[in-house]
Formats: sequence, C-alpha cells, structure tokens
Amino acid sequence: DGVNMSETTATIRTRKFLTNRLLCRRQMVVDVVHPGRATVAKTEIREKLARMYKTTSDVVFCFGFRTQFGGGKTTGFALVYDSLDFAKKFEPKHRLARHGLYEKKRLASKQRKERKNRQKKVRGTAKAKVGAGKKRKEKQTEKSARYCEGQGWS
Repeated sequence: DGVNMSETTATIRTRKFLTNRLLCRRQMVVDVVHPGRATVAKTEIREKLARMYKTTSDVVFCFGFRTQFGGGKTTGFALVYDSLDFAKKFEPKHRLARHGLYEKKRLASKQRKERKNRQKKVRGTAKAKVGAGKKRKEKQTEKSARYCEGQGWS
C-alpha cells in the first residue's frame, strides 16, 4: 500500500521566486519530485500551484519542464499572473493557445503563397497594403459594376 502511495504523490517546490510588478506576475522555478512515477502533467502542476498561491489555475502558466536522467525529478518554470487580462496582455501567443485563450487565423497555403509573391513585386510599406489584399478586389467589383451599368444589366 505504501508503494502505491509513492506512485500517486508528487511534491512541488518553488525556487527563485520573484514578484515582477512590471509584468503583473509572480515567476518561479518549479521542482517536481515524483519518485516511481512518470512525468507529472502540466495541468496537475498548474492546479497545485494555483492552490499554493491562492489563485485560479487559468492564470498559472507552466512551461520548459525537463525530467532529470533516471526520472523522479522534473524542473521547469511557472508564471502566476495577477489576473487573466494581464496574462492575455503579456503572455506569448503560443502559450495562450495551449490554454485555449488564443486562436491563430490561418489562410490556405495557396493564399499565403500568392500573397507572398504579390509582396515580392512591391517595395517598402506597400507590402502591408498588398497583404491586406482587399483593395484590389474592390476595384475589380467597381469596374465590373460600371461595365454592367453600361450594358444595361442588373
């Protein structure tokens, strides 16, 4: 029964604790001791850290965990934000995406390539205008509307 207990428990300790007032967060190195058990899930670490620092787990961001050779101990990094708004403001997009707080909009690869090749043809700040890609369509629809009026259609 004692062996089973050691498999389920994981001890979490924090080191190098720092209150970062500029980024409205507390940051720390996290040591997880988990003898006889596989690497602990980040969700579990988030929940335990949230309990330790008396917050909700949605403002806790854990990353960079590496298990020591032979297992039993894992070290990583954690950030505990003062609020979810600050987390959304300061956290990089890829870490927000892991929590489901950010969705990256992606065009089809064909569209991306076409835009890239259109951008090659212009220099400087005009590249951003090409990237928008809306202006060309408006002109085309305007021309076609004028053409239709001339023919007496629509």
